[in-house]
Amino acid sequence: MSKIKMGLLLLTTIMVTTLVKAQSIEDGKKFLYYTKYISAKNVFEKLVNADPNNVDAVYWLGQTLIAQENKDIAGAKALYQKTLMANSNSALLTAAMGHIELLEGKTQDARNRFEAAVSLSQGKNIAVLNAIGFANADYDSKDGDASYAIDKLKLAISIKGFKDPETYCIMGDAYRKFADGGNAQKSYESALAISPSYARAKYRIGKVYQTQGYSQEEIFMRYFNEAIALDPAYIPVYFNLHQYFYNTNVGKSADYLDKYLNLMGDDEPNSCFYRASMKYAQGLFQETISKSDECIVAGGAAPYPNLYGLKAYAYYKLNDWGNSKLAFDLYFQKQKPEKLGPNDYQKYAEVLLKTPGNETLAATYVQKAVDIDSTEAGKVSLLKAFADSLQARKNYSAAADWYKKILSVKKIVGKIDLYNTGYNYNRGGSYEQSIEIFNQYIQKFPDESFGYYMNARNYIKLDSTDATGNGLANYSKIVDMTDLIKDKPGEKDRIKNSLRYLIEYYANVKRDKTNALLYTEKGILLDSL
Repeated sequence: MSKIKMGLLLLTTIMVTTLVKAQSIEDGKKFLYYTKYISAKNVFEKLVNADPNNVDAVYWLGQTLIAQENKDIAGAKALYQKTLMANSNSALLTAAMGHIELLEGKTQDARNRFEAAVSLSQGKNIAVLNAIGFANADYDSKDGDASYAIDKLKLAISIKGFKDPETYCIMGDAYRKFADGGNAQKSYESALAISPSYARAKYRIGKVYQTQGYSQEEIFMRYFNEAIALDPAYIPVYFNLHQYFYNTNVGKSADYLDKYLNLMGDDEPNSCFYRASMKYAQGLFQETISKSDECIVAGGAAPYPNLYGLKAYAYYKLNDWGNSKLAFDLYFQKQKPEKLGPNDYQKYAEVLLKTPGNETLAATYVQKAVDIDSTEAGKVSLLKAFADSLQARKNYSAAADWYKKILSVKKIVGKIDLYNTGYNYNRGGSYEQSIEIFNQYIQKFPDESFGYYMNARNYIKLDSTDATGNGLANYSKIVDMTDLIKDKPGEKDRIKNSLRYLIEYYANVKRDKTNALLYTEKGILLDSL
């Protein structure tokens, strides 16, 4: 080989080696720490391309694929499986496969992998124990065992020479998954004791308090600001604050969004969407639509699906039901089902109700919203909103069916819940269903006349002759309650109406002058009170 060729080969080798060295595992992990997934992926891909058996680079590349918004679990799985074939004794990749299996819902397979990883590393590899802890503490791993994560992380902490704030931070996340805020905070503070500038831990403490609601705003804002003071480049805190203020303080939300986007740069492929969403927050709905269209065009063959949803909501605000429906149709077509939330289904249902003939389809989407909402309050809100809209359209029996669903959702059913259901059945002519509900009302509130009164009316609607005497029995019950209820607002009118029925019944049907006169006298006495 000539000296020139040899020199070129040597130079090329030096350049490749220098490039790989310039982009280390730690560089990639730093990008991940700041949630700059594109940059992290680029670093790890170059490292893996340079050495496909670089187990650490493979592990972190897979974690990056899992962490990014469009989670590529299949890609991470294929990468881990391929590398494990040549590195079957890698404890780290064995733990990584356990993470994949957790995400796939294969709980026992995952546990077997984790135990194998501990065995392969003899329980003395902090990176492996962190990987197991993170896999189980990860909120996306719904089947992850937070208690198991904590046990393995405690094992990592016990290793001689331990000084890894990340371990404590993962432990804090595991405690948060338990909803154990106290131990979560202690874990994050332990991370800060090792690395006082570890902004992630400060931010996570803030999140503990944020989950407790608005009343803790002073506390969690203090921790978020302290995180920024420790590291002004810590990106997650800015995006979190942008979201927090989005519905309450548009100016602050926009400021935090600007800081977030400036720090993210090209690592935020959806920056156009976020700019458009701020116009929505500002109430500039026509501008929202124009900006969204601009972003969709810029997105080429695969625009960000949320842009169609944003347009749908903007058209909804403009009462443009036709265009809102078209935008929702595209949004539901292009968005991944797991990315759709209860509010999306509920709003789409509202739009469908604005166009005749879509009632059944609208009901389907409301039920989907209810099914995926995990809270009682959320389910009740969705059911009531749809029932209210049906009631407003005078579709009373259908409204009652949806109000009735609330009765099975709420732990404590109140008067209004029973009233809405029973009264709408009555107005819709579904008298037997109304009787069923007002029987429940009577059982729950026996010292009030309303349940008896509605059932009296229901029975007489079913049979104007009241052959069964059920109407009579309910009206009689109300009159018997006069001394108990006469001073309550609204009760006096119901007593009078009951007496009127009883007087007419005994005078005209039974021809019983004695009882007719008796109830007449009670009516005169009531008027004198």
